[in-house]
Amino acid sequence: MTITTDSSGDSQPLILKTDSKGRVLTPAHRREALLDEFEKSGLSGMKFAALSGVKYQTFATWVQRRQRTRGESDPSEPKSKRQQVAWLEAVVQQAQDADSAAQGVLILHLPGGARAELTNTREVALVAALLRALDRPC
Repeated sequence: MTITTDSSGDSQPLILKTDSKGRVLTPAHRREALLDEFEKSGLSGMKFAALSGVKYQTFATWVQRRQRTRGESDPSEPKSKRQQVAWLEAVVQQAQDADSAAQGVLILHLPGGARAELTNTREVALVAALLRALDRPC
């Protein structure tokens, strides 16, 4: 038997059973809690598995199983088929007027002829929100 602390915030110890080969058997509720934490963490699978004390191969199997039950794309499928990548062209031009050259204006030409000009770094979050909104289907 292995005794660990439960990751759900409880301070009570969690007793994990082992099989005849000495492998730790993780209860389903703990496995689901770890997978939920992983999805929120933003860490790579390998890093999260190491931090949570689970062998990476075991953890990767849990992730794949969860993806299949949710109907998500097959992780063995090439990334290009799972996710469309949108490329855009960036062209650096000399500013035509002195004010633009001094301020450093970034001009984005968007599909459909729309154009966004950023003259201040505070506008970046606003333009990012606009691009995310435009990316969503109507």
